[in-house]
Amino acid sequence: MPALPIDVSDRIPEPTGELIHDRNYSVKAYREGDAALRIRGQVHDQKPPGLYIADDPEPMSVHLMVVDLVVAFPSLEITSAEVVMEVTPHGGCTSIESKYDQLVGISIARGFSRQVKDLFGGPRGCTHVGALLQAMAPVAIQSMWSMSAVNESASETPVDLATSRKQREQRMSVNKNTCHIWAEDGEQWGQVLAGEEIEVPLWAANRLIELGRDPQSWRDLSS
Repeated sequence: MPALPIDVSDRIPEPTGELIHDRNYSVKAYREGDAALRIRGQVHDQKPPGLYIADDPEPMSVHLMVVDLVVAFPSLEITSAEVVMEVTPHGGCTSIESKYDQLVGISIARGFSRQVKDLFGGPRGCTHVGALLQAMAPVAIQSMWSMSAVNESASETPVDLATSRKQREQRMSVNKNTCHIWAEDGEQWGQVLAGEEIEVPLWAANRLIELGRDPQSWRDLSS
């Protein structure tokens, strides 16, 4: 599926200056059985046509790095890590690729950013791979719900409601204190602890309305 065009010109005016750099991150998560996720990330830096080489009609790639992580579910421990530097500015850049196997055994959840900086910050790693890893960690967290939903739909074991509520709290715990909405002393986390329903995600509610369905039906789909 192609990326949706983003138009926020009604809130933020379109820039009028000359484009001089374009960086894109792409991070995708894949379910590999009921106990593993593959998180694949890519960072791609491009310079616009003709910026460095006169009359060059095409954008020029200056960085293209890919990181492939296999993550255990639900522990989120990294079990495999591979880095491929496809486009680099210097021939020696790729010599650091194998060093990233030090990620194996680390949790991609809390504390991951600090560990990446400790292991690969500054002269110990690649700046661009480090930035990509920081962008990949939240995707692993976001994928927890999807993994649970697919695994539960594939299970033939009847759902025990008490157990289901506990599992729901455990799944949501990865969000605790990650932002102001999920502050542990905030309203939303209080609703989780009380076993109450939190609001239907806006993206889900809007899509269900577009489909002519009741937004509250999301609760049945995600239970």
